[in-house]
Amino acid sequence: MDSAGTAPAPGGAGPRVGFLGLGTMGGPMCRRLVEAGYSVTAYDLDAGALAAVVEAGAAAAESAGHCARGADLFMTSLPGPPQVEAVMTGAGGALGVMSPGSVWVDLTTNSRELVLELASTAPERVAVVDSPVTGAVDGARRGELTLFVGGESEPVAVARPVLQHLGTVIDCGPLGAGNVVKLVTNQLWFAAAAALGEGLAVGVANGVELRTLWEAILNSVGDSFVARHDAPSIFAGHYDPSFPLALCVKDLGLLADLEASVDADLPVTAAARSAFERAAARYGLDAGEMCVARRIADDARMSMRLEGDWTPHWEK
Repeated sequence: MDSAGTAPAPGGAGPRVGFLGLGTMGGPMCRRLVEAGYSVTAYDLDAGALAAVVEAGAAAAESAGHCARGADLFMTSLPGPPQVEAVMTGAGGALGVMSPGSVWVDLTTNSRELVLELASTAPERVAVVDSPVTGAVDGARRGELTLFVGGESEPVAVARPVLQHLGTVIDCGPLGAGNVVKLVTNQLWFAAAAALGEGLAVGVANGVELRTLWEAILNSVGDSFVARHDAPSIFAGHYDPSFPLALCVKDLGLLADLEASVDADLPVTAAARSAFERAAARYGLDAGEMCVARRIADDARMSMRLEGDWTPHWEK
């Protein structure tokens, strides 16, 4: 058994995997599948990222189509809908060259509507599963992600043994439901991230030492994943560049499409969206997600830095 508690695929047994998108999350996920014993063919426009997984044991594809052709399970991990659409459609698009009986698993945080649209154009007997992930880079490296899976039972059953090497698989319903659930979890994450910066500012401005305040939050009803996992990036002053504000703004935009189905005001989500848009306007889309708290500290002319061994989570 591997560290995720799943049986390996000895000697390359099991489905042949094509893995496209070897960025911050995709690279570690691809390497875990190689380490689990799957036969993996990988591709990325970044030659360095591709070389890293080839060194780990993957085979290098020459293009997206080459990566998808011949794969039993073709997996994509990309920044967002435009990249997925560009890779999967058009001349030489990966979807059109997939073999009958194969399954495309999209790990991207994506638009439900785009996933459904692409699935409707898939070749005969090519199935589609959406499986966006959460758990950050450290979760990807350790196989401790949570994967939100949407799709029909048969292709999900094919994909599940492979996905379990990446973390905990949660069946969310029909195709597209995985992305709905992922975006809801990000909706709550972003609201908590924006609120954490405000809470720290209020405490510090009123004379509470920052470390004492943080320890109190961790041992109270104010505790959260954000307080435990993301606050150290504020204290270290790097604000977590592994998840840039560009992705926060992108996901909040995808959420807006889903919010249109709710016949009510959603003021907390609207406030979180505004907070992240202000941070992106101030520091740029490449800045780390917790710059949503940096903006408050900078405006208030206060420090949220703390001495300590704040090892970045992507190095753990």
